Amino acid sequence: MPTRRRFLALAAALSATACNSRARAVPPGSPARPLELLVLGGTGFIGPHLVRHAVARGHRVTIFTRGRRQAELPDGVVRLVGDRDGQLGALAGKRWDVVVDDSATRPAWVEQSTQLLKDQVGRYLFTSSTGVYYPYLQRGADESWPVRLDPTDPEDGSEAYGVAKARCEREVLQTFGERGLVVRPTYIVGPGDTTDRFPYWPVRLQRGGDVLAPGRRDDPVQLVDVRDLAEFMLKLLEDGRSGVYNVAGPREPLTMPQFLEAARAAVNPAARLVWVDDYAFLEAHEIVDAVPWVMLKGNDLGHMSVRNDRAVAAGLRFRPLADTVRDTLAWWPSVPAERRDAPAFAIKPEQEARALADWRARG
Repeated sequence: MPTRRRFLALAAALSATACNSRARAVPPGSPARPLELLVLGGTGFIGPHLVRHAVARGHRVTIFTRGRRQAELPDGVVRLVGDRDGQLGALAGKRWDVVVDDSATRPAWVEQSTQLLKDQVGRYLFTSSTGVYYPYLQRGADESWPVRLDPTDPEDGSEAYGVAKARCEREVLQTFGERGLVVRPTYIVGPGDTTDRFPYWPVRLQRGGDVLAPGRRDDPVQLVDVRDLAEFMLKLLEDGRSGVYNVAGPREPLTMPQFLEAARAAVNPAARLVWVDDYAFLEAHEIVDAVPWVMLKGNDLGHMSVRNDRAVAAGLRFRPLADTVRDTLAWWPSVPAERRDAPAFAIKPEQEARALADWRARG
């Protein structure tokens, strides 16, 4: 467990940046010129944050969705309806300065949209994933590392996902060249999360009591607040950037103990962390990940050690971790009751209770 001195230093660092985070609530300055921005998606997780930030910056935004999901977006946002898989008619004959492809997981979708839009838009930004580096056999992946374009194991879902994203990237960069942009986020967290991965921690820590804390004391973790990602994506477009950027936070390396100590301080200092650092024990209790922590071995050895230097140099900024944790907890009650009542948390209450009892029995 971190010493009191290390914990106080971490808390001081979080507090020192809090004012800066609050100042960013209103986007500073204005872009050189307003952009006509097309978002393929816009009503999921990243999209609403991106759209709201873009409108606040003075840009004109159009979204293209299937119309099945509604999101609270600013007045004036133009909504086009269609389908990524062959129903792109609503986009034909129109022009935009930039497009953000925020909803593609299939290369065929990206091929269709890039071919249609290559002469209708200036720049094309694709939201990919650090999953393109899978298997993470080494630590320290940067944008120069090769990515896998062909699967080798049909049973490996992580590989299939990474290969699909890598092929999507290839479509964008081959079609748009210097006008193409790719961001590779790590685990995206924060208000509006469409998964139950990260919300587990603020919800569990708020409940208090003995909280199972998995992982070795030096296990690194990585995450990025969805709002920091959205702001960075727009900045890349405003600055006319091109190329590939890993979007992994925080700025400095963060271990699982540091993450949980900071999260606990943010929502419930009375919660008691019970550290379980034995990988074999955790595997026996089917606890192999609890985002932002994953078990770092085998194909996941370098999962949480992706380099972010290039993105930081291009203006990627990070709000305090405490803000992300608190804001996620504040947002959670707005989630539909059926989801909150049966969340897909990585660690179930009965599973945690059994593991804690067995851990104590080991002495």
